[in-house]
Amino acid sequence: MKQSIFVLMFIALFCMSNVSAQQKYDLLLKGGHVIDPKNKISAVRDVAIANGKIAAVAAKIDPAEALKVVDASGYYVTPGLIDIHVHVYTGTGERGSYAGDNSVYPDGFTFRVGVTTVADAGCAGWRNFEDFKQRIIDRSKTRVLAFINIVGNGMRGGKFEQDLADMEAKPTADMALRHPGLIVGVKTAHYAGPEWAPVERAVEAGTAANIPVMVDFGNNRPERPITELLTRKLRPGDIYTHVYSGLRNEQLESGKVNPALWEGRKRGVIFDVGHGGGSFLWRIAAPAMKEGFVPDSISTDLHIGSMNAGMKDMLNVMDKFLAMGMSLDDVILRSTWNPAREIKHEELGHLSPGAVADLAVLKLEKGDFGFVDMNGARLRGTQKLTCELTLRDGKVVYELNGITRPDWDKLPRDYRQTGDPRWDAVSPARRPPGPRK
Repeated sequence: MKQSIFVLMFIALFCMSNVSAQQKYDLLLKGGHVIDPKNKISAVRDVAIANGKIAAVAAKIDPAEALKVVDASGYYVTPGLIDIHVHVYTGTGERGSYAGDNSVYPDGFTFRVGVTTVADAGCAGWRNFEDFKQRIIDRSKTRVLAFINIVGNGMRGGKFEQDLADMEAKPTADMALRHPGLIVGVKTAHYAGPEWAPVERAVEAGTAANIPVMVDFGNNRPERPITELLTRKLRPGDIYTHVYSGLRNEQLESGKVNPALWEGRKRGVIFDVGHGGGSFLWRIAAPAMKEGFVPDSISTDLHIGSMNAGMKDMLNVMDKFLAMGMSLDDVILRSTWNPAREIKHEELGHLSPGAVADLAVLKLEKGDFGFVDMNGARLRGTQKLTCELTLRDGKVVYELNGITRPDWDKLPRDYRQTGDPRWDAVSPARRPPGPRK
């Protein structure tokens, strides 16, 4: 009797492994409109995933070759969104600090809007970066990268951020070199004084570590005009964030874009949205867009204030550019491939075979919507993106309507989770081979 049971179990396992061997793909997203700007794809395509990587993108992929098939028709399938301006160094208990209570835990605010990669924008400096890494970066499912602050203590408020003595290029560069690929740039922000030292030392550190500088230009001071910053101080590849704030003469009295921005762009300076709670105005952005001064990258400046004000989330910021007339393909470009290049992570932001399988499945809703700037002014729009499904490394990390899941009444009465995120809830007797919990 025991021998017969063992024989039957062997046969069952053999059959299951044989079926599995015939199926090349773990997951197939079928019939979605793929937007992959790097590869110049904007068309209905199937996307196959195997072992956490993009395996194939083609007009027709045989569903019999996939363990799981998901109907993506009616949706847009894009690379996972990349938000290069967030604040996620939280959990320290420090009040009123972006190395504390003003920041947010990333996983609660990324996957639900299709974001799979973020870059923290200067919350930590060289003195507290290791704590930030241990506390947040190493524990997050979201891919968290970082711009290190030129201020050694990071973004902890005025008494720290105005301290020129704590702005040191060498230890900042040394920390960046200790964590190549993780620290993607140097940040200078919020400085109120007349000196150029914060920018100059950030550039010195960025040059030593071969990474870009992101500038939040702080208070508008006649001693350090935006023209000099963009035409002399910054290097090609450095990033000017908060480009539509209007707080630092980005717009002339005539309503035209300051020529310094055009000159900076010619020199290779990158212009980033960095919406935030106080850095985006319709009266700056809309005329600039009409004039043709579009952003290189779309980012949120996510923190506890901006997420509850006009900014809200990454998709809401992207919606604003749709409302100002930017095409969906261009919005996706500025939310995926462009930011990936800006932070020198060109393995991200596209759906090339072999690339990491970070994807967003988005729906473009039609209706009557309103989008608000930092001062509470509204622009009406007719399109709004929602996130249906997010994959990180080929695994489902968020879904809105369960499009990857079976209907409960089609399952056996004792259905359970398998413990393998590729699979649906199934009966223990029908579990596929693989790791179990």
